Amino acid sequence: MQSRMLGMEEGKDQASIIRTNISRTLPLRLLLFCLLFAVMVIGLSIICMYSVRFFIFQQTGTVTPSSLHPWFNEPDTIGRWIRPPANLWHSISDNELLWRASFVPKIGEYPFLRVPKIAFMFLTKGPLPLAPLWDRFFEGNQRHYSVYVHALPSYVTGYPQSSAFHGRQIPSQMVEWGKMSMCEAERRLLANALLDISNEWFVLLSESCIPLFNFSVIYHYISRTEHSFMESYDDPGPYGRGRYDSRMAPEVALSQWRKGSQWFEVNRKLAVDIIEDVKYYPKFKEFCQPACYVDEHYFTTMLTIQVPQLLANRTLTWTDWSRGGAHPATFGKDDISEAFFQRIFEGQACLYNGQPTTVCFLFARKFAPSALDPLLELASRVFGI
Repeated sequence: MQSRMLGMEEGKDQASIIRTNISRTLPLRLLLFCLLFAVMVIGLSIICMYSVRFFIFQQTGTVTPSSLHPWFNEPDTIGRWIRPPANLWHSISDNELLWRASFVPKIGEYPFLRVPKIAFMFLTKGPLPLAPLWDRFFEGNQRHYSVYVHALPSYVTGYPQSSAFHGRQIPSQMVEWGKMSMCEAERRLLANALLDISNEWFVLLSESCIPLFNFSVIYHYISRTEHSFMESYDDPGPYGRGRYDSRMAPEVALSQWRKGSQWFEVNRKLAVDIIEDVKYYPKFKEFCQPACYVDEHYFTTMLTIQVPQLLANRTLTWTDWSRGGAHPATFGKDDISEAFFQRIFEGQACLYNGQPTTVCFLFARKFAPSALDPLLELASRVFGI
């Protein structure tokens, strides 16, 4: 009996040991199962997240190369970056334009065949009555020039497609004679022209200007020079230093004040210097107002302070001030003759690359619309065009 009781008690002990082992094993398996389930949930979540992002990107097109530059319909080649705007008309502000035009490559050697061009910039009120003469001048030289026209905002051009002036009008603003709006228009012309990486030289002209030589002579003269043609001189009289305002100091001292012709030719470096200026512009805008005519002082003073060694200190545009007054002489139909131009060509003396020369002017002004027909008649004999 005792032995049976002992056996039963031993059986109970073994059963309790087995139940204890089972109770210990079940939580461990449950824990492993929960951990495995958690890992699977996290993995599925990550896969779903990236799948959703992938399909969203596919719908928006942000992963396709063409959508990075949707305004271009051509391969992403160097040609896309150097090609000038096909349409000069745009809606960007002056500040945006000047900022964009001030970009300068830091590597001097171009990685493509660059043909340097002259940008002919016409500052006008409206039409260009002498355009037929200029079209004859430009003919056959399309690879070596660009044309830009700044007219009054209300003026609508009507040049034929065969004209060098067709489609070359830039967005403009009102211009008042002798005020900063005149220089702003010139900076606007320079900025638009700088957008063409091939433009190396920039000539400012008016609707009353004419060329005195053919294109080859003028291109050779401008492309071979070591200087830019910005007239700059110290006029001690009332129309020079007499216009200086002491409030322009310290940026501009009286001894640095200069005067010069509005009509200039500058190279690309100086064009960028002009359009990126924020140091002298506020001073001239505030303190050089009529009877201080800012277009005669701003650029010439600034560049004389900054880079005097790069200036020829003379203009390329002949003008007759012999009659006196605020404006130069204007020549019409009855003034045009071979003898008239002979007087312009004779008696010239100046320096070109440090050497004496008798060719000092490449352009002339002011010519009235009535002068067009006799100018065209004399063009081949006098100007070689």
